Amino acid sequence: MVVRMRHTKSHTKNRRSHHALMSTGLTKCANCTNFKKRHTVCSSCGFYRGMKVLDLVKKIEKKQKKEKAKKAEAK
Repeated sequence: MVVRMRHTKSHTKNRRSHHALMSTGLTKCANCTNFKKRHTVCSSCGFYRGMKVLDLVKKIEKKQKKEKAKKAEAK
């Protein structure tokens, strides 16, 4: 079956012109001045809007402890 009311290539591309990917908005962290995504906790210092939200030192220590236990278990 042949499509009766066919769209031209230019019409299709005009319609899809709004489908392009947008770049994410990066801002500098007010605490450590590293770039971070907007409206999220800074991954390098754990601050959000001037308040400490994540204790990254504790998180890293917990991860290292878990890896150490896993290595000891494997032996």
